[in-house]
Amino acid sequence: MRVRIEAIDRRPLLLPLRVPFVIASGEVATTRAVEVEATVSSEGVTATGLGEAAALPPVTHEDVDDIIKNIDQAARSLLASEGDIAPEHAKTLMFALDRAFEGTPVARAGVEVALLDAIARLEKMPLYRWLRPGAKHKTTFLTDITLSIGPIASMVAEAQTWHARGFRCFKVKVGRDVDHDIQALGAIAKTLDGVSFRLDANAGFSVKDALSLMAAAKRLSLRVECFEQPCAAHDLDAMAQVTSAIDVPVIADESVSSMRELDAIVKAKAADGVNLKLTKMGGPLHALRIGVAAQHAGLKLMMGGMVESRLGMTSAAHVDAALGGVDFADLDTAFLLTKEGHRGGYTNEGPRLTLTDGPGLDVTRLT
Repeated sequence: MRVRIEAIDRRPLLLPLRVPFVIASGEVATTRAVEVEATVSSEGVTATGLGEAAALPPVTHEDVDDIIKNIDQAARSLLASEGDIAPEHAKTLMFALDRAFEGTPVARAGVEVALLDAIARLEKMPLYRWLRPGAKHKTTFLTDITLSIGPIASMVAEAQTWHARGFRCFKVKVGRDVDHDIQALGAIAKTLDGVSFRLDANAGFSVKDALSLMAAAKRLSLRVECFEQPCAAHDLDAMAQVTSAIDVPVIADESVSSMRELDAIVKAKAADGVNLKLTKMGGPLHALRIGVAAQHAGLKLMMGGMVESRLGMTSAAHVDAALGGVDFADLDTAFLLTKEGHRGGYTNEGPRLTLTDGPGLDVTRLT
C-alpha cells in the first residue's frame, strides 16, 4: 500500500498540572507540548491521526515555539515531496523524517506519531500491531505514579492521595538534596505500608550522593525497584560506578537517545537498563529499534515520557505493547493533569492501564 501525506497541522497543547512537576534540573506547571494532526490517503481513502510533541525544558532543547517552527519547516519539506514518502515499509518513513527533522527529535516524534496513527487507521488495526505485526503483544500495564520534589509533608500527602486510588509504586524524583531525599523517602515509607519505589535523580547526583541515597534506602528497608539516571548524562564512568556498586538496577534515561548512545552504555557497563521515550528518540520507530536492541543486549526496559497528556501516554503504551511489555511502565503523567484534551486510547482502574482495540491510537480530541 502506497500512502500520500495530504496535510500536517499543529496547535499548542498546554494543560495544567495538579501540582508543579519538579525534578532535579527544573520544573513546569503545565504540559509544554504541541498537538500534531496529520492526514494521509491511499487509493482514494483518507485518514487523520494525532500525535503529541512534548517538551520538558531544560531536559529537552526544544520548547513549544521551537517545536511549532520545526514542524512547519519540516511539513513544507514533506509535502513538497508530493507525499510519496510513506509506503507500508516503516524504514522509508523513518528515513524521510530523519531528513526533515535533523536535530529536532521532539517535533519529529509528534509528526511521526500522527502519521503512524493515520496509517494504522487506514489499515484498520491498532498501532502496536502495525509496528510489529505477528509479534507477541501486551496491552495491559501496571504503571507507577510520580512524586515531584517538594516539601516533605506535601510529598507524603500526595503519596497518600495516590495510595487511596490504588497506586502502590511511587516514582520519586530526587537529586537536588540527598538529605531531603532520604527524609522524604523515609516519611513516605513510614506512612504507607506495602509500597515500592523507583528513584529518579534526573542526572542530579555525584557518585558519592547516589551511593549515600542507596545506602540510606537499604537502612530504611525500602523496596527500591530501580534507580534512574543517578549521574550526569555524559558521565558514563560515574554511571558505571553506581551500577557496579549497587544491586538495584540502574536505568539510563538522559544518557540514551540513540543507537550510538545505547552502544556506549553497553560498552561502558554504565546501566542495567534504558528508559525509552518517544520525544527524546524522535518517535515510535527509533524508540522501538532501540528497545529491541537493548533487549538483545540483556538490558531491562522502562517506557516513559516527558510531561504528557493521554495522547502522549497512549503513544508510549503502543510501543510498550509492541515490545511485548517492558520491565517498568512509567505511563502516569496524564493522571497528573487537572483536565484532559483527549478521550480514548486506554481505560484504567487505578494504576492498571488497558489499551483499547480500535484502529491507530484510538484517541480523539475533546471539543
